[in-house]
Formats: sequence, C-alpha cells, structure tokens
Amino acid sequence: MALPPKYLGLPVRDNPRLETTKGTRLKAEDCILGDTCLEEVNWESYEIFGPKKGVKAPVAASKKKPEKVTNPLFEKRPKQFGIGGALPPKRDLTRFVKWPKNVQIQRKKRILKQRLKVPPALNQFTKTLDKNLATSLFKILLKYRPEDKAEKRERLLKRAQAESEGKTVETKKPINVKYGLNHVTYLIEQNKAQLVVIAHDVDPIELVVWLPALCRKMEIPYCIVKGKARLGTVVHKKTAAVLCLTTVKNEDKMEFSRVLEAIKANFNDKYEEYRKKWGGGIMGSKSQAKTKAKERLIAKEAAQRMT
Repeated sequence: MALPPKYLGLPVRDNPRLETTKGTRLKAEDCILGDTCLEEVNWESYEIFGPKKGVKAPVAASKKKPEKVTNPLFEKRPKQFGIGGALPPKRDLTRFVKWPKNVQIQRKKRILKQRLKVPPALNQFTKTLDKNLATSLFKILLKYRPEDKAEKRERLLKRAQAESEGKTVETKKPINVKYGLNHVTYLIEQNKAQLVVIAHDVDPIELVVWLPALCRKMEIPYCIVKGKARLGTVVHKKTAAVLCLTTVKNEDKMEFSRVLEAIKANFNDKYEEYRKKWGGGIMGSKSQAKTKAKERLIAKEAAQRMT
C-alpha cells in the first residue's frame, strides 16, 4: 500500500521507519501518521523520506529575469588587445619603464649591498641616529650655521663703513659649525672637537670609513646620521661629508650635554659590538624559496633513512 499523497515529503529526521506485522491494528499514539493508522493495513515496512542531515534543502526556483532587448542594428564587436589591436586599458606600467641610468645604478647598488657580505667597517654606516635624537641634534647645529655670502657681504660692508669713519671695530671669533674633511680631521687630532657628525651615504665611502676609529681613539663623541645633503644644508652647500662642533654657547650647554650622552651610548660605547657585526648576505625571495625547498627535501630524505 502506498503512502497517502499528503504525507509525501514529510520533514522527518533520519528517515524513521514504521514497521508492523501483517493484519495488526495500530493505536493512534503508536503511529506517526495519526488516525489513518487505525485501519487494518498490510504494511510490512514503511519509510517516510525527509531531508537527510548535511544535505541542503532545494532552493526555490528563482524567477527568470526578462531578457534585455537589444537593437539588432548595433553589432557586438569585442576588442582584441594583441599586437596591432586595440589600445590596452590603463594600468601601472612602472615595471616596463626604462629608468634613467643614475636611478638604475642606485637600485642595483642597493640590491648588491643586500646580497654581498658587507664587512663591519662598512656595515656600521647602516646604523644611523634615531629620528628624535637627530631632530634635537640638527636644532643645535642650525643655531651655529656659518654665515652665507649675503651675510658676509653685509658684515664686511658695515666694518668698512666703521673704519672709514675712524671707529675701531672689535670682532670676536664666531662660534660656528666646522666642515671640510681635512679641517675636521685636524680638529679631531688636536682634540678640539666636541662632537663629530658623519653622513651615512658618502661616496666613495673610503673618505670617511676611518673616522669612527679615529674619534674613538681620541675619545671624541661621534654619530652617523642620514643624508650628506641634510648636512650640506646646515653649511650652505649641496652636500657635506662631515661636520664638527668645537664649542657651544652657555644657554645651549644643558641641551648639548644631554644629546652628547645619548650619542655616546649609541655609538662610542657600542663600537666593539659594531666592529664584529657583518652585514648583507640577504638573498632575494626566489633564491630563498629554492633554498627552503632544498632544505625540506634533505630533511625528508634524512627522515626516510631513519625509518
């Protein structure tokens, strides 16, 4: 006997089975179909199908969208972006730009410094002064900028006018930042320098590579800062390899001593540490991936041998 149509697709979990013997009268509470089972039925086995666990219920058929009416006079002509075809859509073409020679050299040089092993004497120039301390240092340096051409002309003109009037002009030696590699070296050797500031990107680096060792020998605080161009702006030049302060005014001594202590802790006291630390030896992403793959293969073979 078939299941009445109104019971088809009944949402019963785990497909329960209704089993009776032939010619048995069922009670209403024993029968999941209710009063219908009170009749005498010849059911050996009855299975009511419901949705199984883990199976999604069928999605109701969505309404069909009305087809867009197109004018047959307008033909669809897809673009071909091959050679000699349509202009490609705008995208980032940085990868294909032919950069100027100086930019190419800069980039290749930077990558080469990462790949090759860099000896400690050169690697110490990658350890520069932190931003906050550098800001404090340059504030002091800018107070002691040497005069530019216009200021010098004005000073000499005033002096000449005073002399023409018969006045005696007293001139004190100004406290200025000293610059020039030979001049600064002389001041260090004479133990007159109080602070030496070296640029990290001097080219060729051999010009200043020995300065940290000389400063340490003479027990003069030194620091390495970013940018020969930034040092150049202090002394009205395009670039400057090294600057030096011999003394400061009384009102700046407190701030200057605080900066000196921080610089000593970061450079002079860490000289032995920097003297032993090599740099470079960082491979590219492709090379690193190949090395890791080889290491995994070697480890796998070693594990197989052990088993």
